[in-house]
Amino acid sequence: MRGHDSKQATMFSLVSPEHRVAPDHPLRAIKRMADEILGSMTRRFGRMYSKVGRPSIPPERLLKAQILIALYSVRSDRMFCEQLDYNLLFRWFLDMNMDEPAFDHSSFTKNRDRLLEHDIAAEFFAAVVERGQQLGLMSSEHFSVDGTLIEAWASHKSFRPTNEKPEDRDPPDDPGNPTVNFHGQKRRNETHASTTDPEARLARKGKSQEAKLCFSAHALMENRNGLLVDLHINHATGTAERESALTLLANNVAAPRASVAGDKGYNQRPFVDGCRELGITPHVAEKARFNAIDGRTTRHAGYSISMRIRKRIEEIFGWAKTIGGFRRTRFRGIERTQQAGYFVGAAYNLLRIARLAAA
Repeated sequence: MRGHDSKQATMFSLVSPEHRVAPDHPLRAIKRMADEILGSMTRRFGRMYSKVGRPSIPPERLLKAQILIALYSVRSDRMFCEQLDYNLLFRWFLDMNMDEPAFDHSSFTKNRDRLLEHDIAAEFFAAVVERGQQLGLMSSEHFSVDGTLIEAWASHKSFRPTNEKPEDRDPPDDPGNPTVNFHGQKRRNETHASTTDPEARLARKGKSQEAKLCFSAHALMENRNGLLVDLHINHATGTAERESALTLLANNVAAPRASVAGDKGYNQRPFVDGCRELGITPHVAEKARFNAIDGRTTRHAGYSISMRIRKRIEEIFGWAKTIGGFRRTRFRGIERTQQAGYFVGAAYNLLRIARLAAA
């Protein structure tokens, strides 16, 4: 029998968003963990706001919105607020009623400085990592490190000589998209800087690839289930990988006889010696020449296991760039990019922990 297409909508509805989300939906476990973690940060949130004045958007709601933006590859805050008007799943995750108006996208911008000032993103990420440790899902002895490049929110046209004054520049032929001819010029980080984001650096991933304005992102992964332990954003320099890796290890690894795996880029004497000073065994990939490790390290079975598992750290970078939208940062400066990286890393860990706990 053919169904009837009624054009008249009902005036009243008694169905809440809770009844529209499937009982086995993956977001239920993520929401439960996020609510518990944010509930433990209530006192910290109370110190961030004044006791008088007009109530603002709850910080718990803004933080959970950042998780949704990463999980569902939402390109911008404006697009998220637009979807919040009609997406019941998003409203349920943020504990919003059906008739409650969506907040404006400027709420993210106005509150981002407040979250940055009180270092909320780092604390939230650390609480997610602690939850994985409490569930016994994270190793405290075996780790892996690696780095990647995150494109900056700046173009090559903004990469100008540092000694150049604005009044010395020729007037642009097109104010919105001026023509800039820099072919044949030597453009280096020592003599040039971006006028859009001065903290970005010109870097390239390999010898045959183009150079872009980037930041360097460095991750520390535990080897048991491939969960992210820490994430560090730094200037894209030739020594940033090993320097950031040693900082991550010093801040997060305290177990005796721990090991850390890395690719050939970490097979350098400064990194190997730095690991041994920290009491950590460096399981770095061997090189044909200038090898910083020898058979005393590679003969053990643990070295072979580290070489096999260390590749899983690329899954973190792949998820962050393709799903989390972190291939190119939408923010200027290291500090704001670091904050965005913590939110993406927290979303990745929440997703992994929910799946591992269910299994």
